[in-house]
Amino acid sequence: MASSLTFPGVVWALLSFLCAATSCVGFFMPYWLLGSQMGKPVSFGTFRRCSYPVRDEVRGGTVMLEQCGRYASFQGIPSLEWRICTVATGTGCGLLLLVALTALMGCCVTDLISRTIGRVAGGIQFVGGLLIGSGCALYPLGWDSEEVRQTCSNSSDQFDLGSCEIGWAYYCTGAGAVVAMLLCSWMACFAGKKQKHYPY
Repeated sequence: MASSLTFPGVVWALLSFLCAATSCVGFFMPYWLLGSQMGKPVSFGTFRRCSYPVRDEVRGGTVMLEQCGRYASFQGIPSLEWRICTVATGTGCGLLLLVALTALMGCCVTDLISRTIGRVAGGIQFVGGLLIGSGCALYPLGWDSEEVRQTCSNSSDQFDLGSCEIGWAYYCTGAGAVVAMLLCSWMACFAGKKQKHYPY
């Protein structure tokens, strides 16, 4: 099976896939922000949440339902900043995944990735990493929403966690984006083989 990638290109393809997978897993998991409410652990992502208060019709009070789920609608996401973060990070993850899968196909298909295509793919990875990084930078602006304040002992504010802490998924998403933006986009320049020019 012939490859259209050089040896650095194969490393780029594998690293691209790892970065995309890391960022996508981090984006999907609701462990960006960790806190507690009513004695139960609570965690948030950009569009998902684990453990949320529900009305107990039998006892007439509020109890914590210890399940993870998405917000019912896009407008249900607690703040405008988190909505923008969801769109930016999701788009960035999609771009990283697109390039990574194309790069992996380049390991098996001849003449799929040339030097020019590799450079374009590197540019797309840079933009994808930039979008994810922007989403990660916007995320703390939503810490002043009512839901987050309830979880963080009513002491959180923009860029101030209060009693909460940043979770592993936030770091995972950001790390995948940084490596894709800096290392993968650079390696992509050397990924494709030079095209052969045939005289006609």
